[in-house]
Amino acid sequence: MSNKNNKIPLLNVKNLYTHLRAGKNTVKAVDGVSFSLNKGETFCLVGESGSGKSICALSIIQLLPAGISSHPQGEIFYHWRDDNNDYRKVNTLELEDDDLRQIRGARIAMIFQEPMTSLNPVFTIGEQIIEALQLHHPDLSDADAKKQAIEALKEVQIPKASTRFDNYPHQLSGGQRQRVMIAMALVCKPDLLIADEPTTALDVTVQAEILRLMKDLQKRNGMAILFITHDFGVVAQMAHKVGVMKQGKLVETGNSEELLHHPQHPYTQKLLAAIPENLAKPIKTNPESLKNQENLVVVKKLKVWFPIKKGLLKRVVDHVKAVDDIDLNIKKGSIMSLVGESGCGKTTLGRAILQLEKVTSGSVKINNKELVGLTAKELRPLRPHMQIAFQDPQSSLNPRLQIMTTLVEPMAVHGIGENKEDRIERAAQILEQVHLSRDYLWRYPHEFSGGQRQRIGLARALVVNPEFIVCDEITSALDVSVQAEVLQLLLEIRQKKDLTLLFITHNISVVEYLSDETVVMKAGKIIEQGLTADVCGNPQKAYTQKLLEAVPRLVL
Repeated sequence: MSNKNNKIPLLNVKNLYTHLRAGKNTVKAVDGVSFSLNKGETFCLVGESGSGKSICALSIIQLLPAGISSHPQGEIFYHWRDDNNDYRKVNTLELEDDDLRQIRGARIAMIFQEPMTSLNPVFTIGEQIIEALQLHHPDLSDADAKKQAIEALKEVQIPKASTRFDNYPHQLSGGQRQRVMIAMALVCKPDLLIADEPTTALDVTVQAEILRLMKDLQKRNGMAILFITHDFGVVAQMAHKVGVMKQGKLVETGNSEELLHHPQHPYTQKLLAAIPENLAKPIKTNPESLKNQENLVVVKKLKVWFPIKKGLLKRVVDHVKAVDDIDLNIKKGSIMSLVGESGCGKTTLGRAILQLEKVTSGSVKINNKELVGLTAKELRPLRPHMQIAFQDPQSSLNPRLQIMTTLVEPMAVHGIGENKEDRIERAAQILEQVHLSRDYLWRYPHEFSGGQRQRIGLARALVVNPEFIVCDEITSALDVSVQAEVLQLLLEIRQKKDLTLLFITHNISVVEYLSDETVVMKAGKIIEQGLTADVCGNPQKAYTQKLLEAVPRLVL
């Protein structure tokens, strides 16, 4: 990407050190990092979780807790534009709080990775965007602020923006909440946008729209972007320059084209080798033998409708048809991927199959056993045969329980194992199967990385010897190297245990690598289904073609 007309230096990070205190220990989270960012440029920071990417970004905007963070060395020079559009050079590490408050949000904005914890649950999304606007533009009237807030929601492709304006965060999907965060960050038209994994939880089509929007705003406003991501397809599409971080250090920086196609550092080479397109292709089930395999899961005319109630008496005026007349057959021992945009009904379908969501009508059979209509007591003996691995292991693992308790408890409930010692040994063996040490039994969830917690979530599903597992977006927030490990682990476990998997995802590269069959959903209905090679290689429906075209790819 060329950017000859915008060479105004905006940010210059020089030899930055950021130390974090943890009890008596000091963590060198950022260790001598230097880079510069010009007006109108995008600098992508990539690296695995814990490499210091986010800490580096938070240091720039000075959002780290003062009590536990320090900068023993380094300078962060920023060219601050005042209300008269004059620039002055400041070191953000030395600014007073009042000056920092004027810069944050108005001149340097940040999009955080997890929108649910960043949005206030007690205020509508409109109120929160207006608050950001009027904080920096106190003379703006309520009517004008509302108009600009609705325009910001429209810019990030929120459907029915004027109606959504009055919604609360919990009423939006994960992808929609992330778009609200982006709208809030961009509404004041900042000079520097720090985007911390802003598209991780988004569908490929929405991600493509958001990336186009960022590039368009950058072109129109000369905005610089510091973009933190682990998706090399996004890097290839967005970056002018790239920096690769490992253990707090920048191990390699350079022009995006040069670094992505001719990486010099072994760590950069390792990361690029781990993206699904570059992994050795697994041997998939032969299409003919797949056709002849018996069905483990049979879904017929399945509906999950949620009532919309209005008025004083809360009468039902309509329904949200989350799952609408679905027919589906999942072959024994196969991996089926379920793809589609946020809100299309993927997760609801997965949960309905497992009877974790109340079914409106239809049939779900696993091993020819009808599940719809069974009571909780009648379902309990069937639970070990069908399990789920959740998208966010941080919130699905009890922080108060040791991993031993988390894994042993399900076995005790379902009468697996002769006694507690036998169950503990089984749990240790399952941990080893997911490539974790048996010593981890005695640790708590907060002591693990995101990838390790995801493997613990898989271990919890596996301890009861299931035949069928629903994997709900389990690789969406993982680094490419950890994602590669989890995908290879799934294939290994599938082969050893003859597991059947329903893999819910929005990552088409993962679908192409992992699955035998693919189902595409839109607005509660199945649009297209078939062998993955056919659906991804030669899609018949316009919606599927749109999904595939939106995938950011790194062509090596």
